[in-house]
Formats: sequence, C-alpha cells, structure tokens
Amino acid sequence: MLVREAMTRPAVTVRPGTPARSALRLLRDHAVTALPVVDDEDRLVGVVSEMDLLRGEFEPDPRASVRPAEARTGPPPRTVGAVMTRKVLTTGPNSDVAGLAEMMLRTRVKSVPVLDGHRVVGVISRSDLVALQVRDDERIRADVRTELAAYLTGSGWKVRVHDGEVTVDGDLGTADRRVVEILARTVPGVVRVTVPAAPGAPEESG
Repeated sequence: MLVREAMTRPAVTVRPGTPARSALRLLRDHAVTALPVVDDEDRLVGVVSEMDLLRGEFEPDPRASVRPAEARTGPPPRTVGAVMTRKVLTTGPNSDVAGLAEMMLRTRVKSVPVLDGHRVVGVISRSDLVALQVRDDERIRADVRTELAAYLTGSGWKVRVHDGEVTVDGDLGTADRRVVEILARTVPGVVRVTVPAAPGAPEESG
C-alpha cells in the first residue's frame, strides 16, 4: 500500500508565528497530535507536537506540595516557532506504507508530513496505521471485489478475508494472479494477499 492511500488529507498546517494556544486548539479540533509548520511560501520548516505546545503552559499548584512552588523563570512560549522541531522526518505520497511503519516504530515518531515536491499534501500518523489494521473484513472484501471486478470477468472467482488476509480463488493463470495480487494490495486494511493456482493448472513461463 502506498502512503497516499493511507494518509490524512488535506494537512492542517500552521506558521511559525501562529500563537501556541491557537495551535493547541487546532490539535484538539482536528484530533491530531502534531502539525506541519510551513513558511510564507508553504515550504515545510518544522513540525510542532502537542508536547511541544504544552511545555511551560502549567504553573505548579501550591496545594500539591508542602514546599513552596518554584517560581517560573520566564513566560511560556507564545508562538509555534519557539517550540517546533526543525529537523523533520518526511515521506512521499508514493512511498511504501510498510517501510514507513517500520521506520516510525523504530524512531518513535508519531506523525510524518507527506511532501509532493516542497508542498505538504498530507500527514500520516500512527492512528492512520491503526485505522488500516482494524478495518472490518467485510468492508475489505467488498473493496477488493470492487477493485477486481473491472479486471476479472465472469463468476469463476471469489474473495475470502480473515483478519485482513485476503485469498482470491479462481481459475487464474500466472499473469492474472500477479495482477490480482497487486490490485488487492491497494485496498486499505489488506495485510497479505494469497492467489493460489487452480488445481492442475500449468504454470505459465515468462
């Protein structure tokens, strides 16, 4: 599956000069954990996360300790540019979701901006990946059948799905099986595709 088939679009972005409180409201309103930060020419210059924006926002409550709370040494950050991360991991719309998922787990990054050239066209997050894995098998089956219907004619094939694993049975040659596997893999939620050869069917050369 490609990133463009799993990402959230359009991306909600902010500017370095966006007030921190405004960015926090955007996170809440759009149910995301991070926002790409773009300059006046819409080029990506950083990412700001919920933890970045919450830093320094809360004063210690004197009721929580018998000791006097330490006074804050300075005001909390007022703009996104003061707290954003400038070194940003990005991906492209035609990248493989499998490789990106492994990288996100390895680096513990929660969301990654998707760039087409220098333009932010979407964001892919851990929640997007989770949503793919919990899609209902019947919805996956229906979507796979829709994808294959334009390619496979007749009624001599059927689709089975269990926990995101797709099996397509039918009287299919080697070339057809390869195409069917590619088409089925484009459906969100598919984790594996099996297209067994028909019993007694000869393998095609080439």
